[in-house]
Amino acid sequence: MNLSTEDKRLLEELCEQHGVNPDKVVKLLDTVRDYEFKERRTGVYDALREILKSSSGNAP
Repeated sequence: MNLSTEDKRLLEELCEQHGVNPDKVVKLLDTVRDYEFKERRTGVYDALREILKSSSGNAP
């Protein structure tokens, strides 16, 4: 996902306030975007669940 410098700064600020890893948020957004134009979105919730479960994106 290509975010502007301002968007990245805002995302990082919000994630810090809420104890969320910004990389994980970007992965979630990318995944939703990947499924957005598919005829069937089968598997999107499983893909999102796996990202949320992953330890690599836990809060800093």
